[in-house]
Amino acid sequence: MHIAEPQANLVANEGEILDKLLHLKDATVLELGCGKAEKTRVVALKAASVLALEVDEKQLAKNLSITDLPNVKFAHGGAEKIPAPDSNFDIVLMLKSLHHVPIELMDSAFAEIQRVLKAGGVVYISEPVYSGNFNEVLKLFHDEKVVREAAFAAEQRAVAAVRLALVAQKFFLQQMHFSNFEQFEEQVIKVTHTEHKLSAETLGKVRSKFNEYMTSDGATFHMQIRVDLLRKAAP
Repeated sequence: MHIAEPQANLVANEGEILDKLLHLKDATVLELGCGKAEKTRVVALKAASVLALEVDEKQLAKNLSITDLPNVKFAHGGAEKIPAPDSNFDIVLMLKSLHHVPIELMDSAFAEIQRVLKAGGVVYISEPVYSGNFNEVLKLFHDEKVVREAAFAAEQRAVAAVRLALVAQKFFLQQMHFSNFEQFEEQVIKVTHTEHKLSAETLGKVRSKFNEYMTSDGATFHMQIRVDLLRKAAP
């Protein structure tokens, strides 16, 4: 397993990678950390059912108001204590959410994932790689180096303990575009799952760094994403 791939050059969106690596048709799916449910919608088009968990109460309240996803159940829950019975899901998804699990609970999260997966079921984990221009802006106010490395180490321990077996790794570049700094501030700095309180000085540094990438069409970034596909062994 590799934490990064410096030569990665495939520009794609996560939906395309999900389609390539997973058999979503008629699957029972658990999504851990569903956020704004953007990918939940993509998955729900093919899956038989989706349990979409979120720990951010503000975002969960918004998700619970969604009425056009009849095969999706939104609920409160974290990866370290999944409110579901044993051997219940074909697929578990963690889309850029593993590094948000408290470090001391990451091993518990993998034990829980192994518990709720059916034999032969898979867990799809995508995580941002600590590199690139977007990371240079982000780390000025939210440096995720420690938690991202801890997340990868937890994956490695889960594989070493034979809880889960590595099926495939995939690296791709996720394109992100912002028309201006105000859009970046609204979508990144003001996310509800993490309370960022920036001083005027720090906000100025972030704005200055962001503006280094501004063009007449806005700022475009390519964030490298690592995908690890792991399988639960049959008994």
